[in-house]
Amino acid sequence: MDHEPTISRDQNRTDTKRRLGGLGFSGLGRDALVASICGGVVALMVGASYAAVPFYNWFCRATGFNGTTQVATSAPATGPIARRISVRFDSNVAPGLPWKFEPEQSEIEVNIGQVVTVFYTVTNQAARTTAGQAAYNVAPLTVGSYFQKINCFCFTEQTMAPGEKREMPVVFYVDPSIVDDHENDRLSSITLSYTFYPVRDPVVKPLAASEDDKRKGNL
Repeated sequence: MDHEPTISRDQNRTDTKRRLGGLGFSGLGRDALVASICGGVVALMVGASYAAVPFYNWFCRATGFNGTTQVATSAPATGPIARRISVRFDSNVAPGLPWKFEPEQSEIEVNIGQVVTVFYTVTNQAARTTAGQAAYNVAPLTVGSYFQKINCFCFTEQTMAPGEKREMPVVFYVDPSIVDDHENDRLSSITLSYTFYPVRDPVVKPLAASEDDKRKGNL
């Protein structure tokens, strides 16, 4: 019986080195290639970590995930419906921000689809200018995609002078499409919650011209 010739492991290694050498991959070249691939993977992972936060925020706004409310530009096309719901208002201030923050009303009852304006009151209790920005959500978390805000102080950073007191409006409605979601058939109340956090390096805004200057055209 004939036997096929066998190839030793040393011969295999020699042949592999010859092929790699023919393709231009010397020992040093292979090291450089591996290093480049590793560097690319690290850069990709770092980039992904920075992109994760804005992507998560976008995902929450788009889907209402984790109780994130939606942003509307106008009232609902269908208008209010007969079903009513209670909306409760919660306010919190994170440590490091010397503000007093509270809703003017703790709870109201509205028709679903009705555009409503409510106010929160904020007072800077410090003897210096301070800045903050509000984070927000609604509970239950599953109704975030139905809670539509047309205007809200949480959209922008707030800078308060020493001792300043300010009324901050929220304009919102509960989307009538919520009645098509049978998981919310027994929903009777929604809680809108805000927490103000300190801003370490507030954005410096240009001084606005006075009304007299605007009339005179002296900008």
